[in-house]
Parts: sequence; C-alpha cells; structure tokens
Amino acid sequence: MTTTSASSEPSASSHSARAHSFNAVAAQYAANRPSYPPTLFDAVEETAGRSLSGATVVDVGAGTGISTALLHGRGADVLAVEPGEGMATEFRRGLPHIPLVRGSGNALPLADDHADFLTYAQSWHWTDPARSVPEALRVLRPGGALALWWNTSALDVEWIAEAAERAGHHAGIDLTAEQSKAGERTNQADPSGRLDFTRREVRWSRRVPIDTHLANIGSHSFLLVMPERRRTAFLEEERAHLLKIFPDGIVEETYDVLLLVATKP
Repeated sequence: MTTTSASSEPSASSHSARAHSFNAVAAQYAANRPSYPPTLFDAVEETAGRSLSGATVVDVGAGTGISTALLHGRGADVLAVEPGEGMATEFRRGLPHIPLVRGSGNALPLADDHADFLTYAQSWHWTDPARSVPEALRVLRPGGALALWWNTSALDVEWIAEAAERAGHHAGIDLTAEQSKAGERTNQADPSGRLDFTRREVRWSRRVPIDTHLANIGSHSFLLVMPERRRTAFLEEERAHLLKIFPDGIVEETYDVLLLVATKP
C-alpha cells in the first residue's frame, strides 16, 4: 500500500521527521518498495515530446535509486540528487556506476540550463514549491521537461481500500481521504501557476510474497514515526487480515502512477 501525504496539514516538525525517517530503513526501502512499469517512461517521453535515450536527466530525491536505475536503463545520462545520508549510502551500494550528489530540490547543486529532464519519483511533495519550482526552471534547458510521479494505491480494489482504512485508523489519520486528494496534486505541485502540467495515470500491478508486502508498508513514513511496538503490532494484525484474502501468501498489489509533466518554454 503506497500512500501520498499522511496528514492534511502536517506541522513543519512532523513533516521533517517523516522526510528523514527513511534514512534508518534505506535497505528495507530498496528491497521492498514497488518499482515503476515501462509504460510510465513511455508516457514521460510522449508527454515531454522527447526521448530519454541520450538525454541529460537529473533524478531528484533519488532515494535508493529505484527510478534512477530505470532511467539509466532507458539510455539516459543520469545524475542522482539525494539529501538523506542513509538513502545515499544505499544508493551508492546498489548503483556505484551512477553519479550521486547530495542536495535537494529546494537548492539544486547544479548549473543553469543543465538538464533535459528533471525527475521526481515520490519526492516532489517533500519540497517547497516556492523554492523548487524556480530551481527546476533554472536547471532545465529551454524545452526541457519536469516530470513528477507517485505510485498510489488503487483504492477501487476492495481489499486495498479496506487495508488503507485499517492503516489510517491505526495511525489516527484518514489515508483514504489523503489519497483522494491526489487529484489536487496538479495545483499543489506549483501553486504559483508558472508551470503548465499535463497529467497522466498509469495502472500496473505486482505479485509479491506477503513478507515483501508488509515490509513495503513498514517502510512508509506514517509508520516509521510510530513507536516500534505499535508498528509491529499493526503489521502482525495486517498479516492476519491478508492471509484470509491471499491464503497462498502471495499478494497482488495494484497501483495507479500519477504523472505530471511540464516543459520549460
């Protein structure tokens, strides 16, 4: 189950705590988080009107390198940018051949007119658009594309909606309502209105062992900031629920990738 943000109006301190929570579980994140389907990158190219192959791509908030590796596989010349020490360490362990610099979307350590693409996989919402939008426009070359995407749970699938409700109840937040706000991301991505985003959605699924599914859930920030005892109790309860639906222990996760693409004039 992949969620978007965890509370409708998080405090600055809680937002920061959640943003940094991933560093302690970087290996778990890398091993269990869902990837992205080839059709997503087809959609990026179609919407941007240019190929990733041979393009200079900066993958910001690269984390452990899930999207970076796929962009590299499409033939892009990729530079990763990641602020977190734990995530950067895991990135370098898994992708030693791809350059990585420390930094964030709010202050990119790059020259003007550097990139053909700036990509943010599950990471734009950790930036401040008042800073990250001007930075994106500064670093992109004319005609370059800013591509933002998020894996979101397919809440029209009954068991996924029920799981989101259970998780939200345990965390004291309404995850279903939060994900329903994903449709507002076009406006939230750039409140200034300087960018003209095109929106696409791509559905895909994966089949994974229940342990992988639970480890994926456990790598999300709304659980990572909980006391370990509460987190463990929830995951054990969730295992019991899921085994009733998937008695063979193989869970079919279904995702809708929300993609936003804007080009620099």
